[in-house]
Amino acid sequence: MASPDYPASELKAGHLSLPEPGKMFKIQTNEKIGFLQKLFSAGAPVIAIAFAELLIFTGRIKEAAIAYTLLLIILSLSIIVSTKLEIRRVHQTLILLPVLRLVNLSMPIYFESNLYSFVFMYIPMTIPITIIAVHQEIPKEGKKDLLKKMGIYLPFSLLAGLIFAEAEYLIVQTKPLIPDLSPVNLLELTVIMIFVVGLIEELIFRGIIQTRLEEFLGPAGGILLASLLFGIMHSSYGTLYEIAYTFLVGGIMGYFFYRTKSLPLMVMIHGFINIFLFGLIPNLGPGLGLV
Repeated sequence: MASPDYPASELKAGHLSLPEPGKMFKIQTNEKIGFLQKLFSAGAPVIAIAFAELLIFTGRIKEAAIAYTLLLIILSLSIIVSTKLEIRRVHQTLILLPVLRLVNLSMPIYFESNLYSFVFMYIPMTIPITIIAVHQEIPKEGKKDLLKKMGIYLPFSLLAGLIFAEAEYLIVQTKPLIPDLSPVNLLELTVIMIFVVGLIEELIFRGIIQTRLEEFLGPAGGILLASLLFGIMHSSYGTLYEIAYTFLVGGIMGYFFYRTKSLPLMVMIHGFINIFLFGLIPNLGPGLGLV
């Protein structure tokens, strides 16, 4: 068994000094208090978001809009008055979710199921996302690195998208957003699902929220909380199985993002999931009609 290391001066003097128990306890207590404060700062808005989404899940849209409006005001005030930069940054990222949902709920097409409704629901989010991403200094993947890895990213995202979509289709039985698989319809679906829906959602959940929460709570806490939010925000499907499944998929994609730091990879996986889920599988059947 190795002997503990003590200062040479104390060994020569024949006596050893130990840390005062009071100081040790104070340090440990301060660390616990700091962690609890962080957990509350990030957890309280998540609980509020979960409550608002529960209202949507149960069909209480007006109450959900009120809850999200109050949360938007509270987070805005916190950003203004908080003296801690890290808390201000976390609340600045989380404020995207109330904004997203309020934008969605303010549009009648939110309650319609068609391809172009996604454009109107997501395009307005480019403004707050751009402002927050610039202000938070979110890192980007280099263009040269992305081009080099595209030969791996593209087939991997296609395969992952197909697997995730097939499993999700068993849960929600989605209806097709395109009447047939003509080249024009497939092109429209691909553009909207990758460059609108996939890009916006991945910028919010992985690029901004997860990145900031990883710095605030550590990698495990950041991935877990971002994935939980990703699942909760799918409450509009009206099934707990979908919420649980998207939480699981969000966790897997969150881990991919943590290891690769590649937002384009996440956008492609997300986009291909939706292409299969809302286009190919409903028109061809499970297994793309091969089963």
